[in-house]
Amino acid sequence: MSQNSLHTSRRDFLKTSTVAAAGAAMPYWFSTKRSLAEEAARSPNERLMIGCIGTGSRWGQDPYSRMKDFGDVVALCDVDANHLGQAKERVQKDRNAKGADYEISTHEDYRDLLDRGDLDVAIIVTPDHWHTKPCIDALRAGLDVYCEKPLTLTIHEGKQIIKVLEETNRVFQVGTQQRTEMGQRFLNAIAMIRDGRIGDVKKVTCDIGGSTDSGPIPVVDVPEGLNWEMWLGQTPLVDYRFKEAGRWGNTRCHYEFRWWYEYSGGKMTDWGAHHVDIAQWAIEQNGPGQGPTSVEPILVEHPVPFENGMPTMDDRYNAATKFDVKVMFPNGVEMHIVSHSSDGNGILFEGTKGRFHVSRGRMKGGPVEELESNPLPEGALEALYGGPVPKTHQENFVNCIKTREKPISDVWTHHKTMCTCHLANIAIRLNETLEWDPEKEEVTNSAAGKSMQAREQRQGYEIDVTV
Repeated sequence: MSQNSLHTSRRDFLKTSTVAAAGAAMPYWFSTKRSLAEEAARSPNERLMIGCIGTGSRWGQDPYSRMKDFGDVVALCDVDANHLGQAKERVQKDRNAKGADYEISTHEDYRDLLDRGDLDVAIIVTPDHWHTKPCIDALRAGLDVYCEKPLTLTIHEGKQIIKVLEETNRVFQVGTQQRTEMGQRFLNAIAMIRDGRIGDVKKVTCDIGGSTDSGPIPVVDVPEGLNWEMWLGQTPLVDYRFKEAGRWGNTRCHYEFRWWYEYSGGKMTDWGAHHVDIAQWAIEQNGPGQGPTSVEPILVEHPVPFENGMPTMDDRYNAATKFDVKVMFPNGVEMHIVSHSSDGNGILFEGTKGRFHVSRGRMKGGPVEELESNPLPEGALEALYGGPVPKTHQENFVNCIKTREKPISDVWTHHKTMCTCHLANIAIRLNETLEWDPEKEEVTNSAAGKSMQAREQRQGYEIDVTV
C-alpha cells in the first residue's frame, strides 16, 4: 500500500472517530486491554504523519523521542539550519533502523511545512514568542497540535488560540508533563486534597526558582545558518548578542531566550506553567470564570532597572531573579509564587488539618506519611483523569487523537494558569497590585496593566485572530 493510501486511511479514521466515540456505550479504555495509542504504534495503517516546527534541544527530548513511537516524522522546520540538519540526520537514522522508506522534507518557513497538506499532527517546540502563530495556522490547516509550554507570550494570545481551537475542533495537547508523569506525585497530591487529607486548603506556595543575571552581552555577528530576522518574529528587530558562558552561552537566542521578557517570561512562565498549573487544578481554580481576583508583588528584583513596566537596558537578561507574588482567589485561597522557599522547588499545600510538600523528586509531610496506613481510595487518580493514567504525556495525546476527546493538558485550563503567570509578571514589572476579573479576563484597576495583556506585533508576523 502506498504512503498516500495509508494517509487516506488515517484521515478517514479521524473523520469518523468523533461520531464513533460519541456513540460508544463505554469509554475506549474499558473496551480494550491495549490503548489506542499503542495500537497506532503497532499498526502501519494507524501511524500518524507528523510535522515538527522547531527542532532544538527540547525537541530532541520528550516531544520527538516519544512521539516517534506513534507516528512517522515526515517534515521538519527550523530557522536555524544547524538544528535542522542535525534533526534530519537523527530522524533519518531512526527511519532507517526500522526499515521505513518515507521521505523527510525540511523547511525554514513553517508555512511551507503546513502546505504539504498530508500531515495529521504538528509538534511545535519553538521559543515562547513563536508558539501562538504556528499553533493557530496548524489548527486552521486541519492538524491536531502538540505544543510545548508555556503556550503563550501574552494573555491575549491565549484567547486567540482558544477561539481558533473552538472553531476548528482539533485535538490540542500542551506539554505540561507533570499532569501525567513524574511518578504521579502531583496527581497523588491533588487526589489527597480531593480526599480531604489536609482539610480546607488555605495557602499554597509555588517555589519555581528565579531567572539568572547575565551581565552585559556584546553584539556579535549572527551565526551562519540562523535566520535571525525570522527567529525574532513578532518581536522588535534587535542586534544578535552572545558571549561564552555556561552550557549554552549568554545570548538572546535559543535556550537562553527564557530570560528575556521580549521572548518569554522568565521562571514565572517557565516553571510557573508547571507548578501554578498543578496548584490551580488542586484548588479548583482552572475552569470557566475561575482564576485569581488580585495579584500583588511582595518582593521583586530584576537584573536591570524598569520604567513603566519596560526594561531600560537591552544588553543583558531582564527577567526577575527574585520574587514573591501574592495571588488571591475567590474561594479565599492565598497563593504565593516565589523564587525561593525553605522547602525548595515544588508546591507546599497548607490546610485546616495539615500540610505537605510535593516536588518532582518526592512528597513529604504528615499527610503523606499517613498514606501508608490509610491509602487513597481505589480509582482516585483515574477519577482525576476520567480514565486510566497513561504511561506518558504523548500517549494521552495520541489516545485523544483517536477518540477526539480532550487531552489531560488542555488549552482551556492551561490558559487559566498562564493568565495567573502573565499577570504575576505584569505586576512585578509595574510593581503594582493588579485587580483581575476572572469572568471577563481583564485587569480592572490599572490602564498600564490592562495594556500589557497584549503586545504590538512586528509587521509581517501579526496573529490574525480577533477576539
